[in-house]
Amino acid sequence: MLRPMGRRRGTAGPERQSPAGKETMAELTHLPADAPADAIAAVLDHDGALILDDAIAPDRLAALKAELAPYVEATPVGRDGFTGVRTTRTGALVARAPACRPLVTHPQIQALCAHLLKPNCERWRLHLTQLIRIMAGQDAQPIHRDRWAWGAHLKGVEPQLNTIWALTDFTAANGATQVVPGSQTWPDDRRPQGHEITRAVMQAGSVLVYTGSVFHGGGAHRGGEDRWGLNITYALGWLRQEENQYLSCPPDIARTLPQDLQDLLGYALGGYALGYYTPPLPPGEGPEMVPPSYALRGEGEAAAFGTAEDLAAIGAQLRGG
Repeated sequence: MLRPMGRRRGTAGPERQSPAGKETMAELTHLPADAPADAIAAVLDHDGALILDDAIAPDRLAALKAELAPYVEATPVGRDGFTGVRTTRTGALVARAPACRPLVTHPQIQALCAHLLKPNCERWRLHLTQLIRIMAGQDAQPIHRDRWAWGAHLKGVEPQLNTIWALTDFTAANGATQVVPGSQTWPDDRRPQGHEITRAVMQAGSVLVYTGSVFHGGGAHRGGEDRWGLNITYALGWLRQEENQYLSCPPDIARTLPQDLQDLLGYALGGYALGYYTPPLPPGEGPEMVPPSYALRGEGEAAAFGTAEDLAAIGAQLRGG
């Protein structure tokens, strides 16, 4: 079926055999970046994580690193064991780094968002953009779920799709992300055993894709070059975003962007009655109940709540259709 399309790798590269009497070691599936969308989705459903190889062309990779480098070098390290005392986290990348924008709207990733998130929302949103640099001497990050950004309040719903684009090689030595394939179905208090954890070893230009429910964490950096990972994530449109995109990419910048990217940032209604606002103008000088896109495009964007399609979708859900 789809296993022959890819290869499974753990920390040591090709498929590993566990010693006799030992537990089978966890592995991640690698697929080519141009693999069929349904094949990618099938692996994601089964494992909760996979790697797409060679997703960024070498010239675009060099341009990305050059554009991000001044911001990365100016970013201070984290203050605790989770953010990383030898780790920097650089955000606001849609506004700061135009070379990142095609990755945010990447067709393969958007198809996965539609597959994973659309069943539980009308629209999904860009949740986070962050360049994570892990430097020598950084200990491993605690294993966690990204969905814990909302605590443990969401039950039975997958709220998030995540990507980490490798801008440098990810190796077992330099902090390749720890991943627990299949853990998306686990209860929150389940803790992985050593044989259940693998590492997202991949070449620069590849991308790790994983759901918000998969247990994972940054790896320990024990030598070699800094590890640069571009973390771009997406969430259900009715949830608060981790990175406040309206402040990270305010209207004066957002209005210069393509509409599909504006919509992902959140400058569109999340549903029929979700996200509208009223411009706080003097009496009679402005509209009432306009969508967020009004802040970018003004007149012509006015609407009372959302579209007829949005309203119909709510009705269908309530009828169980």
